[in-house]
Amino acid sequence: MSVACVKPWFVYLVRAANGALYCGISDDAQRRFAAHQSGRGARFFHSSPAVALVYVETCGSKGDALRRERAIKQMNKPAKEALVSAQRSDSVNGQAIS
Repeated sequence: MSVACVKPWFVYLVRAANGALYCGISDDAQRRFAAHQSGRGARFFHSSPAVALVYVETCGSKGDALRRERAIKQMNKPAKEALVSAQRSDSVNGQAIS
């Protein structure tokens, strides 16, 4: 009996050139960010290109990622910026980023 390896899903925030934050999910956040930068991603970036992947959160399943994405999308901009700042300070302090 083998145990299937569950691939993690990620919720991410990308900053656009105009300062807006885009929230999405993917099973490979770096690959998806590259797609956004190259114009193969969301139409959101047609008016203002993607400039930085500023937040990545690991989720246990696609369903968990979808629920977390919905929660983040319902946040106001200051709350989203707080997520970005908290993760940036964690990475500066050498903490693992979830």
